[in-house]
Amino acid sequence: MTCSSWKRFLVPAAVAAVVLAGALLFPQQYYAWISMAAAVIACLPLLVRFERRSPAAGELTVLAVLVAISSAGRFAFAWIPAFKPVTAVTVLSAMYLGPESGFIVGALSALVSNFYFGQGPWTPFQMFAWGFLGFLAGLLSRPLQKSKAWLCLYGIWAGLLYSLIMDVWTTLWADGTFVLGRYLAACASALPFTVMYAASNVVFLLILGGPVGEKLQRIKEKYGLFQNQA
Repeated sequence: MTCSSWKRFLVPAAVAAVVLAGALLFPQQYYAWISMAAAVIACLPLLVRFERRSPAAGELTVLAVLVAISSAGRFAFAWIPAFKPVTAVTVLSAMYLGPESGFIVGALSALVSNFYFGQGPWTPFQMFAWGFLGFLAGLLSRPLQKSKAWLCLYGIWAGLLYSLIMDVWTTLWADGTFVLGRYLAACASALPFTVMYAASNVVFLLILGGPVGEKLQRIKEKYGLFQNQA
């Protein structure tokens, strides 16, 4: 792996470090500052490009619309537990616009939609979980674009990984320490929701994959955006 490839992992790693440090070292009341720090770090690559070239202004607009769509989708399905389109929108954003874009859409979708669902110490973990799922989807964009089977498998795996990451928060929430037995118990109790969430990912990816993917690819080619993220 080249040096430039390793640099792509700096943002997810930095956000993960901030989230874990915030959970272990600071009182829960600091979650707002931790969430803001995670959001700024997630957007750093785009902000740097914004200073260097004009097309980044168009990229900001596209990402803002995707975050709005993702958040609105979460609002619309609020009445169905664990059935949300956030992961699907995040994954599709990453597949066609790049890993960094996927991380931004996932992280900011959690932050923005939680102004409705409720902010709390869980918000930074949701930001990292959805952002990381988007980042990985961007790295795997070629097989995910070519095969619906791989896309569905990724949707299932994403549901599992999201739950595993959030159960870390559930374990730490009790007394600020990570106990393996408590973590395994949290994973087991969350299994029905994990299955539901994985299924919803597959449903939304199959429904949105074609139309959203085509629109994003067309925007990317027509306006020359996100060319250095592929």
